[in-house]
Amino acid sequence: MANETESRNFIQQIIDRDLAEGHCTTVCTRFPPEPNGYLHIGHAKSILLNYGLAEEYGGKFNLRFDDTNPTKEKVEFVESIKADVQWLGADWEDRLFFASDYFDQMYEAAVKLIKKGKAYVSDLSGEQIREYRGTLTEAGREDPGSKRSIEENLKLFGEMKDGIYKDGEKVLRAKIDMASPNMNMRDPVIYRVAHMEHHNTKDKWCIYPMYDFAHPIEDAIEGVTHSICTLEFEDHRPLYDWVVREVEYENPPKQIEFAKLYLTNVVTGKRYIKRLVEEGIVDGWDDPRLVSIAALRRRGFTPESIRRFVELCGISKSNSSVDYAMLEYCIREDLKLKRARVMAVLDPVKLIIDNYPEGEKEELTVVNNMENESLGSHTVTFERELYIDREDFMEVPPKKYFRMFPGNEVRLMQAYFVTCNSFVKDESGKVTEIHCTYDPASRGGVSPDGRKVKGTIHWVGASTARKAEVRLYENIVNEELGVYNEDGSLNLNPNSLTVLKDCYVEPYAANAEAYDSFQFVRQGYFCVDAKDSTKEYPVFNRIVSLKSSYRLPDNR
Repeated sequence: MANETESRNFIQQIIDRDLAEGHCTTVCTRFPPEPNGYLHIGHAKSILLNYGLAEEYGGKFNLRFDDTNPTKEKVEFVESIKADVQWLGADWEDRLFFASDYFDQMYEAAVKLIKKGKAYVSDLSGEQIREYRGTLTEAGREDPGSKRSIEENLKLFGEMKDGIYKDGEKVLRAKIDMASPNMNMRDPVIYRVAHMEHHNTKDKWCIYPMYDFAHPIEDAIEGVTHSICTLEFEDHRPLYDWVVREVEYENPPKQIEFAKLYLTNVVTGKRYIKRLVEEGIVDGWDDPRLVSIAALRRRGFTPESIRRFVELCGISKSNSSVDYAMLEYCIREDLKLKRARVMAVLDPVKLIIDNYPEGEKEELTVVNNMENESLGSHTVTFERELYIDREDFMEVPPKKYFRMFPGNEVRLMQAYFVTCNSFVKDESGKVTEIHCTYDPASRGGVSPDGRKVKGTIHWVGASTARKAEVRLYENIVNEELGVYNEDGSLNLNPNSLTVLKDCYVEPYAANAEAYDSFQFVRQGYFCVDAKDSTKEYPVFNRIVSLKSSYRLPDNR
């Protein structure tokens, strides 16, 4: 039993204790995104943590949009977030909420605080409020508005609601302690004037609650028992507790903080991604070079690989960075037993088998996955003219080069032994054709006389292969120079995307649907692009190469 307790993370231990001591009888968690951008890999950790806890304890999971800032929110972001959460497998069932649904209750909560003498209307500008707040070593100064009577504050706040004042002209502040060592408790702003149309409430409101005021109220209204957030909100917890206490909720939620997920050499900041999108450096928030959840899905990552990655990262109170290679490890491990192995030629050169009968074709059966027989098999067409990868032929090979060169015999994967006899070049010196002869007795890649060949190369039939576009990705930032320059701009990698337009793939892969993925022999795992691929001209994104030097730490 002791070992079981030790293996549980600190959040589980807190919940176990709360249930045992009767602080709550059930568990309700929530994922509360602001709909001002697309979710990224760090959000996946929060989604899966909150949903996983609700599942573990037989409780409830809420998806709630913290849409209290209409200046940055869009319906597009709402829909993308819902798609991402659903794709990860977090089922909110009928528990989809919007903070804006509670604007009436938040307004009444603010009025209640005014009546208790715990809130007042301030005339100070944002700059003056910052000045009055003081510093980490000096106490703040009292806001002149804090001396107003309850009646005057109620009148002014009502006028704010009625649209009498301009944006920034007045705010409502909580009356707490201008000398508090915690800057968040020095009379924080809880309502501001903003004459903006809201995506949900339209033009009903011209005042909007601040996040630190709205969030604990949303949790309390929905019956959230454990409000799990990242470490930057730890200093905000006293304000969170103050709000639910002063508004007098009977069963206040408990805020618990955990460490964010930081991934090396990637861009997650919304303002940076927004700039990349607006400047056309990427083709949208779902560009496969990004680590937004939509981008990872488009590139070909699976929900299972993301869940495994989050599991390996663990839950702690200490911030740390995780190597991007761990994420690649997780997708390789997930796909290796699930995906068919197919042949694709990315840089084609024609191979002609001079002694193969013209017009004749053979259907060869190939196993889809040697490690998982349940995936079955498919057929490939062998014929006189094929395509092979240009790197599989050399006119003058170095030592220990075992692939195709004049006079050498190699195995065509799943097919026959062939011997290179000659080749043709164009005017620029580029090889355009390779001529060889085959051994008809070596069908299946095995010679009856037992002779061995050291090289095996893949191929596709020239008349049956489908032309396709293949996209190869590297990190969008230069890993060696770091993510950011000294001026804060991004250190972009000019080689982050390579587009190969004249590739050839087996029909088996070319006929796939969006998001279907395969292992391309010797090239890596590839996914059908959901945005640009068509039946006539398929487009494949490389998810990850086949091998990596990355190894899981011993403690995993």
